[in-house]
Amino acid sequence: MQQGVSEMIDASKYDEIETLKNGTTVRFRSIKPDDKGRLTEAFRNLESESIYTRFFQQKKALTDEELKAATEVDFEKVVALVVTVGEGGNETIIAGGRYAAYNAANNLRSAEVSFTVEEDYHGQGIAGRLLRHLAQIARAKGVSQLEAEVLSGNKAMLTVFSRSGLPMKKSSEGGTTHVILTLQEAIP
Repeated sequence: MQQGVSEMIDASKYDEIETLKNGTTVRFRSIKPDDKGRLTEAFRNLESESIYTRFFQQKKALTDEELKAATEVDFEKVVALVVTVGEGGNETIIAGGRYAAYNAANNLRSAEVSFTVEEDYHGQGIAGRLLRHLAQIARAKGVSQLEAEVLSGNKAMLTVFSRSGLPMKKSSEGGTTHVILTLQEAIP
């Protein structure tokens, strides 16, 4: 992306079409309030292990409050993207990523980032692409670093972070690994 263009990103209208490793065409787009039904269905399709690695607990469903928080974001402090297949009434959410920005104690603008990818689409590079899109938006909005709490056994997510091309620091405590990615350098 050219210098200066990134500042013009309107995260609320984000929409990119890409092709996965297996040839599937997907859309990376901003989440919208009318995605509640699609998000409920996507959650229903997740296996219990994916729910646990994302939420650090088992859940049978998202509450109305969680659905509202997930789909009605301000795209300033909270940015949320979904990955979909199909179009119109046949559009299905297969993954999602989001960050919530805050002012860290070190005077840096930081954001906690998280991802969920439906199991049938694991290994297609979706989480890495979501990270790249979110990092691009975060940089344009003045975020200096992305942070994540990852279950230490979630090797796939830790690999996504380590392969991002971003400078990474990590520390482990108990069963979780805290990851900090610096956004000052470009993602390859």
